[in-house]
Amino acid sequence: MQQSEHPEVPQAGSDALDLPFPVVREVGLFACFGWLAAAVRDMRASPGGSLFYGSCFAFMGLVLTTVFRHAYHLTSALVCGFLLLGPFLSLGLYDLSRQREAGKSPVLAHSLTAGSHNAGAIGVFAVILIIIFLVWARASLVVFALFYTTQMPSVDHFLEQVLTLQNAEFLLAYAVVGFIFASLVFGASVVAIPLMLDRRQDAVTSILASLISLGRNPAPLLLWAAIIACFAVVGFATFMLGLIVLMPLVGHATWHAYRALIEPLQHPVAATA
Repeated sequence: MQQSEHPEVPQAGSDALDLPFPVVREVGLFACFGWLAAAVRDMRASPGGSLFYGSCFAFMGLVLTTVFRHAYHLTSALVCGFLLLGPFLSLGLYDLSRQREAGKSPVLAHSLTAGSHNAGAIGVFAVILIIIFLVWARASLVVFALFYTTQMPSVDHFLEQVLTLQNAEFLLAYAVVGFIFASLVFGASVVAIPLMLDRRQDAVTSILASLISLGRNPAPLLLWAAIIACFAVVGFATFMLGLIVLMPLVGHATWHAYRALIEPLQHPVAATA
């Protein structure tokens, strides 16, 4: 494989403040399908590593639904919140794509410590996602409390209401609140963690670059968000088994989205290990 035109850039000791602000590019409406095609190639190059992370997603989803099976109103909040944390949980997948891009054979062990050279910035971003997750969990419970003032319905009754749209006001309110939180996370994380992984960029700059990317490419990125949402629905509808393949696909594609959206540095510094 040829060496990538996008070398790994930051030294572990380099100062992120010396880096220029990322230059955002515009992409075509259907660019996300190219990202997915590249993600498939990444998965073929590293099937073991990709499926390892996919299995972790599926396992965590199963744990959530099992532990909170008698409190489905918490389960729905946790499952949706689990998706909000997806960009951070996909860090290892970004590194597998990064390794392959650099002309190396992807190594799972290397991806397990990905981001350690910029742990501070990535940690700050993780804290932001966790705070959003906790606020979302509280907002989810508030929506349930507003529409079920006497007692929570049984699981079967609740599922029946969802499938038959009996409680359309609740579903609409829940969807609107969830959309607000999902949009906030998606807008802030489109390229944030790949940028921090690749350049040792600080968290604030990375979030701003993500928001600018969304602002300059609203239609392509909204289409990409819709595809991610569909993948998540399929994953949960298959009792988490679909997540084993679909979440790595999204993770690898996100790396290629970053490469398409952010202009490479003109004078990159030496690569990290």
